[in-house]
Amino acid sequence: MSELNVKDKDIVVPGEILAIGMDFLPSYGTYRREDKIIANRLGLMKIEGKVLKTIPLAGRYLPKRNDVIVGQVVDITLNGWIIDFGSPYRSMLPLKDASFDYIAKGADLTRYFALEDYVSAKITNVSSQYVTDVSMKGPGLRKLKGGRIIKVNTHKVPRIIGKKGSMVSMIKTATDFRIVVGQNGLVWVQGEPKKEIIAVNTIKMIEKEAHISGLTEKVKAYLEKETGAKIEDVQVMENDVQ
Repeated sequence: MSELNVKDKDIVVPGEILAIGMDFLPSYGTYRREDKIIANRLGLMKIEGKVLKTIPLAGRYLPKRNDVIVGQVVDITLNGWIIDFGSPYRSMLPLKDASFDYIAKGADLTRYFALEDYVSAKITNVSSQYVTDVSMKGPGLRKLKGGRIIKVNTHKVPRIIGKKGSMVSMIKTATDFRIVVGQNGLVWVQGEPKKEIIAVNTIKMIEKEAHISGLTEKVKAYLEKETGAKIEDVQVMENDVQ
């Protein structure tokens, strides 16, 4: 008879026996040894029916195609811009993907993006050595003017965004802030200075307590108290962790 030794959202460590028996299936962050399923990394337990996986709690961001990232221009070449997005590798924003406008070779590229500018971009290609290309052509992809950059744990990004954007939408509604959450763990926020601390504290609260049940309601209560705004029609989604 199979035995499950952990609960959903438990913190597990490498080598911990999660289940015994053949009724359960290993997935990301776990492996089978004989009749046991064992964790191979520090992480948050995720149980989906009979499938067991772990969500890592730490580690650097590794780029994936179609991820939207927030990055900073760190160099300008004849062919485009070099973007640093906190990965061990930098990415290239080529001229053809920087704008819907035609950019001629030899043009003053600082007219589009200057050194130290922040941008939101989409990863279009990742090589086997994690050399990446990004594009600025798409909804919401743009230069991020002004505002503030916050760094968060990349593995907490799904919780900050929420199911179908529910969590970040709640922060935007309550604070009237513009927010872009990059899958690489950089978050851009912009709005009234007096509400900035509320937006930042809310994001940090979600990052810190991402594994705790009832977080959606806790965030809603905090935002209503701090802003005085009534947040209507909030769907409580305790399975926001991806």
